[in-house]
Amino acid sequence: MNIIVAGCGRLGAELAQMLDSDGYSVVVIDKDANAFKRLKPSFKGKFIEGVAFDKATLIKAGIEHADAVASTTNGDNTNIVTALIAKKKFNVPTIVARIYDPIRAEIYRKMGINTVSPTLWGANKMKDLICHPDLFRVSSFGSGEVEIVETEASAYLDGRYVKDLVIPSEVNVVSIVRDGIAMIPTQSTVVKKGDKIFIAVTAFGKTKMKQMFM
Repeated sequence: MNIIVAGCGRLGAELAQMLDSDGYSVVVIDKDANAFKRLKPSFKGKFIEGVAFDKATLIKAGIEHADAVASTTNGDNTNIVTALIAKKKFNVPTIVARIYDPIRAEIYRKMGINTVSPTLWGANKMKDLICHPDLFRVSSFGSGEVEIVETEASAYLDGRYVKDLVIPSEVNVVSIVRDGIAMIPTQSTVVKKGDKIFIAVTAFGKTKMKQMFM
């Protein structure tokens, strides 16, 4: 899999390093040659000095044969232009762009560009740590609108049915681990004290979930 990472800041360098370690073919683009110093000596990919949205630079990076482009520079405009060129001019199958502005991130997501908004993600994460410190987040989707969280069943939940712990479109029990064995519960599954419960929950459903579970 051939991947281009546009921007070698902290995020871009870390992403490139992770992809390279997983065995992918990675090319990193940055307009500042000094930025490549963030890459570890173990990095086996290539790096090209140039403007991320410059077509000649992208072609040099191999965009005509790229499977994915990740635009991670510190500028929303640069990331969007790079993503649009990759999508519309070169038909790259997978594109993701970091967009700080949550409103713009949503607009471009609707246009078919995968976006990550660190502003929205960070705000949601900090809110979680303040309001729900007892929940452990396993995974998140989009910019944090939906998450998978883990909690341990208390005595309060012992003997209750999974169907009593569901709020349509907001809270859903997706898995229960009991005695080290995971299961996908049905509506009639009975919860036992000590179960590890994995819940899909929206940002707006967390308070309601906490009222049900705690």
